[in-house]
Amino acid sequence: MMEFTPANHVVKLCLQAMRAEGTGQSDEAKALFAQAWHAAADDFEHFLAAYYLARHQSSVRDRLKWLDTALLHASRIDDPAARSALPALHAGIATCHDELQDPVNAREHHQLAASLADAILDTGPFYHGTKADLHIGDLLTAGGSSNYQSDLTMNHIYFTALENGAGLAAALGRGDGRERVYVVEPTGPFEHDPNVTDQKFPGNLTRSYRSRAPLRIIGEATAWVKAAPEDLRGWREKLASGKGKIIN
Repeated sequence: MMEFTPANHVVKLCLQAMRAEGTGQSDEAKALFAQAWHAAADDFEHFLAAYYLARHQSSVRDRLKWLDTALLHASRIDDPAARSALPALHAGIATCHDELQDPVNAREHHQLAASLADAILDTGPFYHGTKADLHIGDLLTAGGSSNYQSDLTMNHIYFTALENGAGLAAALGRGDGRERVYVVEPTGPFEHDPNVTDQKFPGNLTRSYRSRAPLRIIGEATAWVKAAPEDLRGWREKLASGKGKIIN
C-alpha cells in the first residue's frame, strides 16, 4: 500500500504549489503542478498531479481531460486512500459534463460520486498517537480536550491507518510524556475525519477517521518514523496560528 507523506517529492511540489495559490501566484502554482506531473513515477503521483492541474485549465474540456487522467490513475491503485478520492473525482467530472451540456455522462458520474461518497473500505490496522501511558485493553473515549484547541471538548475519538501519521499526532499532542503509538480497534461505526477529507487533498489520503464509540487498545507500535525537527516546528507554527476551524 502507498503511504501519503509530505516527504514524497511530488506531494512536496503540490504543497508548494498550493502555497503559491494561497498568495495569488496562479502561474507559479500551475508551473509547480506541471513539474509534479513530470516528476511523477507511479499511479498515485500521477493521480495527484493531474487532479491539481485540472483546476488550472482555462477550458472545460482541458479540465475534463486532466480529471479523466486523475481518475484513470486513481482507479489503478488498490488502496483505501486512493479509493476515498474517487467521489471527488467523479463529482468534478460530472460538473464538467454539466457545463458541456452532456446530461448522460453527467448523470453517470453524479451517481457514481453519490454511491461512493460514504463508503469506507479500510480494514486497518489502525493507530492512535498520544503522550498518555496506557495499556492493552484500555478504552480511548471521546470527551477529552482537543490537542489543538484546549478549550474545545471533542465529540469524537480520532485515529488513522498510517502508523507514522499517528506518530506525528503523538509528537504534536499536549503533555510531556513519552510519545506513544497504540494499535487500536474501533468498537463501533466510524467515519472519515472531515477536518482532512476533501480539504487540501482529494478524499482522505491520510486515512484519518473518527468515531463516537470507544477505541480499544490491542497493542503498541514501536517502529514508526519520527518527524524531523524542522517539520515539527512547521506543524506547531501552523497550530499556534490558530488557522482553520475544527469540525467537531
